[in-house]
Amino acid sequence: MSDDTPEQADRKASPTATRRALMVGAVTASAVLSVRPALAQTTGSVLNCQIPVPDTARAGSYIAADGKTVAAGTPGAFAPPGAPFRGEDVRRALTGGQLPNASGDASRAYLNYIRRLQRGQGGFTCFASLQMPRG
Repeated sequence: MSDDTPEQADRKASPTATRRALMVGAVTASAVLSVRPALAQTTGSVLNCQIPVPDTARAGSYIAADGKTVAAGTPGAFAPPGAPFRGEDVRRALTGGQLPNASGDASRAYLNYIRRLQRGQGGFTCFASLQMPRG
């Protein structure tokens, strides 16, 4: 046991405590610097991912108003858009916008299809990523 006063003990521990605090601060700063670009890159890749409508397993199918795939030429159904939608376009449409190059009814049908995507279908991972909260 030491006979040092609390003030003397603080002075003796101070260089070590200071070094430890600086090391923790450096590690924290480095973690923040490496995580921020990763988050920005992730956000960018989510917005640029693609969702085919319909996916390749259902290529040639039309999209009914409820989002189900139906046989080509089914009355009231919509022909595929011709190109996959980008994540950014889908995110915008999900918040009240419209998908590019799609009429109002077709845009709603395509969004219904996208909302029905399940694991294993083309575009599911992109759509699931759009659902993740952003920081």
